[in-house]
Amino acid sequence: MQADRWIERVASQREHLPEMTELAALEGNLRSLSKALEEAKNALSPVRSSYETAERETSRLAKRGAELERTLAASTANVRELTALHAELEHVRELLALAEDRELELLIEVEPLDEQVAAIKGQAQPGLVRRGELQGIIAELQASLDEELVALRRGRDEAAGALSSELAARYEGLKKRVGTSGAAQVDEGRCDGCRIALSPLDLSRYKAQPAGEFMTCAECGRLLVP
Repeated sequence: MQADRWIERVASQREHLPEMTELAALEGNLRSLSKALEEAKNALSPVRSSYETAERETSRLAKRGAELERTLAASTANVRELTALHAELEHVRELLALAEDRELELLIEVEPLDEQVAAIKGQAQPGLVRRGELQGIIAELQASLDEELVALRRGRDEAAGALSSELAARYEGLKKRVGTSGAAQVDEGRCDGCRIALSPLDLSRYKAQPAGEFMTCAECGRLLVP
């Protein structure tokens, strides 16, 4: 009985460590941050794509304008060709001004979205570190409790081996039916398995039981041991 109760306590402790509660809450927070990060990235992605496209266009136009300026500076072409080059250069400069304005507009949109993504990542980082720490602590504690359970079960087997086959079978049947243990003690007139008070008649019968004989609790059915 005592071995089974200790096994139940340790097994319950193994599955309800305070660190597991903290980890579950932390995982919930990290999931929320992950969702927020995904939403922020989704908002950033098309704006950044547009910004990068505008940046490439600005670079292309600036490069073309520089080429035209060099060509004009070194040109020995006739007036008609020079006029065409000047016209193209003016057109490129107009397009470049528009492209630079668009690039700046998109940069203004990108920066706060970038900052939002960075902020969420920064907020999540301590949680990710703590999650790793908790997982390590839980693994160590559970390994230690597993060793304790092995020792407790070994002791239980030894205790069970000292019982008669009839009593052992009776106990195991009750344990399977009621859980935790198949026996209980009487504490201040109550069965400490179900915590129900024995009737005066049952209490008298319990006290009068010969050594080696066990009555059962009228409420939960456990064997009542001295």
